[in-house]
Amino acid sequence: MEKALLVYSLLFSLAIITCSATTYTVGDSSGWDISTNLDTWIADKNFKVGDALVFQYSSGQSVEEVTKANYDTCNTTNVLATYGNGNTTVPLTRAGDRYFVSGNKLYCLGGMKLHVHVQGDGKSLSVAPTLAPKAVAGSDQNTATLPQSPSSKKNAHFSLGAVNSARDVLKLACVAFMASVYGMMNI
Repeated sequence: MEKALLVYSLLFSLAIITCSATTYTVGDSSGWDISTNLDTWIADKNFKVGDALVFQYSSGQSVEEVTKANYDTCNTTNVLATYGNGNTTVPLTRAGDRYFVSGNKLYCLGGMKLHVHVQGDGKSLSVAPTLAPKAVAGSDQNTATLPQSPSSKKNAHFSLGAVNSARDVLKLACVAFMASVYGMMNI
């Protein structure tokens, strides 16, 4: 019985460790920049619900999330969200296509735009609206509502740090549980 409990504990902890989300820095070390070949960067990526995109760029730049039509034409006048603080994390909370362009239309026309296809698992990562952070004056997040189907829940922006912290706490709890089981078994 004790060995079975230890085996189940190890399998559970392995499942937690391997089921973590991936954080992608757009453009890797080059960042969100006109010189970055985003088509090459994205070629080997498989994005899943729960992953996050980190856009790193200079203070004179911005990232805008747009519709497919605006992505195709580099239209930067009617955007879904604008980010401009130089270090933006965008959680991928739902399956489907997401479109990002440079706030500078000329840069967008020069290739500084990103189409991300997010694969789902039948469920979307959601955060209760009461847990979502409130908008702060001077914040770079313009949280305009995205088009949604009637059955979908409203998107909530949340900190990737909070997600990573929760994951780390869960891993620590699992290790503590395994240590206590190990101690009880006197192995």
